[in-house]
Amino acid sequence: MSAPPVVDLPIEDERLAQDVATGLAAVEKLLRSSVESEDAFVTEASKHLIEAGGKRFRTLMVLLAAQFGDPSAPGVVPGAVVIELTHLGSLYHDDVMDEAPVRRGSPSANARWDNTVAILTGDYLFAQASDILADLGPELIRIQAQTFSRLVQGQIRETVGPRNGEDPIAHYLNVLADKTGSLIAASGRFGALLSGAPADVEERLSRACEAIGVAWQLGDDLLDVASSGAQSGKTPGTDLREGVKTLPVLYALAADDSPRLSELLSGPVAESDVDEALTLLRAHPAMNRARAELEAWVDRARGDISGLPDISARDAFLALCDYVVQRSG
Repeated sequence: MSAPPVVDLPIEDERLAQDVATGLAAVEKLLRSSVESEDAFVTEASKHLIEAGGKRFRTLMVLLAAQFGDPSAPGVVPGAVVIELTHLGSLYHDDVMDEAPVRRGSPSANARWDNTVAILTGDYLFAQASDILADLGPELIRIQAQTFSRLVQGQIRETVGPRNGEDPIAHYLNVLADKTGSLIAASGRFGALLSGAPADVEERLSRACEAIGVAWQLGDDLLDVASSGAQSGKTPGTDLREGVKTLPVLYALAADDSPRLSELLSGPVAESDVDEALTLLRAHPAMNRARAELEAWVDRARGDISGLPDISARDAFLALCDYVVQRSG
């Protein structure tokens, strides 16, 4: 079964659309075969999240970035699989840390089996990614190691929280850049490097993809407050219930101009108070500030993308920037 494209992103150029579709199918095939094990249970656990679907957002970034070189170069598809395995492995670990019962509409691995199985399965996916990566050369190995370091540091910073005297908003944005943006930046860099794109193109793509990744997560923050369940695919106020202080919440708390809202947002919001908290937060200027921050990250991405060679993939990246803004409402 092939994964659908990452988003409903119209690609006007037929050749590019076909290249991306072919690449996605090839990545999906290698992704599934790469986790096959002689142990049937290891295979089952490893395919659990693969078969649950997902956007394959990072795969798309690799494939679009590769258009600036030779998209049919032999390392492009394995590189995309390395990125996707790294992302999936981190999800197994995230679900243990978050005690999440559901992932992609299915029971999470920790809920279906237990935390130990979920952690070890994530480790197995990281190992399989490293095995593929070894054939791609030392430069790619170093980029992956540096990216993984940022992922872990971002998770640690999120877990520990801001230090005394540290701006919680700056801390939050740094966490997003490390925990979310870094792997999407690596996706752009992998696609450029493995396709033989020029060095300046590689740098622009890496920066642009990181900015798009941060903006995408900020869009999720806004959707959790502003959207209906049907629009976002998840229950509004999920972050509020879990006590996760996303950017709109941090801006509202910093403003400290609504005692009732500050009281509600001081910790996990009780189910009976969620509707009130959503109503107050939706009407607060914090939402516009958070949306302006998202747009600033998208503008940063557009600046780098605009300097890329004028080919269809550049138009696709610019369309993705528009999509990130539009989906946030």
